[in-house]
Amino acid sequence: MRVPVQRQRRALRFNITPLIDIVFLLIIFFLVASHFVSSDETELIDLPTAAAASQEPPDIPRRLVITVSAEGTFHVRGRELPDAELDALIATEGATDAAGLEVRIRTDRHALWDRVEEVMLACARAGIQKVRFAVIPEGQ
Repeated sequence: MRVPVQRQRRALRFNITPLIDIVFLLIIFFLVASHFVSSDETELIDLPTAAAASQEPPDIPRRLVITVSAEGTFHVRGRELPDAELDALIATEGATDAAGLEVRIRTDRHALWDRVEEVMLACARAGIQKVRFAVIPEGQ
């Protein structure tokens, strides 16, 4: 006579380790992708060097970056800006809070000064007082 042997049934376990790995990879992917989307598109220019470059202030709430290329064209937020729209854009940006807006001028070292002066005069007409130049510190 044979004695019936009861087999023990083990509970099914769901291994979630690969799922956690995939979730972390997705989180890293979206963090990196959002960084590239949120950063402004900038034109490739040859920035001038400066002996006494100041550090970036940490608490600038609003900034408008205007790039002046070597050919003298203006670029704002990744698109070319016609000369006729420069005053209107700066006036519109500074209309709500001219004192809180900083204009950062990125200019190619071979650009004509007249083009940079146009940006500075447009800022003065709009009442914007915080105008800075983007430069590369000497030795870098």
